[in-house]
Amino acid sequence: MRYDEFLAQVRERGEYTGQEEAATVTAAVLDVLAARITPGEAADLAAQLPEPLREPLIADKEQPTERFGVEEFYRRVAARTGARPRTAQWDASAVLTTLADSISGGELNQVISQLPSGYAVLFGKADLAD
Repeated sequence: MRYDEFLAQVRERGEYTGQEEAATVTAAVLDVLAARITPGEAADLAAQLPEPLREPLIADKEQPTERFGVEEFYRRVAARTGARPRTAQWDASAVLTTLADSISGGELNQVISQLPSGYAVLFGKADLAD
């Protein structure tokens, strides 16, 4: 999927006013996701995405993987976007559902396997949440 197509899907799912807002939210969500998965997995994920989406995933590859739940994920997205945690939940879902549609099933499983079960629903994969 091309970068503009990715942002168009995020924009539609998130009901954003423009591509710029979709790009800002996307970068924030991917940045928080990169902190939650291993640097190697972030690099593998980045390899399947268009160039502008890779930067938030690989920018801080020396940073150790952090452990935090889905509520903290929302809080961190909200802090980066200036939104409320409930809005950040909407934002995360718009980006991560689009991400799930953009990468191979194997890669998606690898990413989800590094996250607690509460995250699966954000990727549109509620059946993996159990």
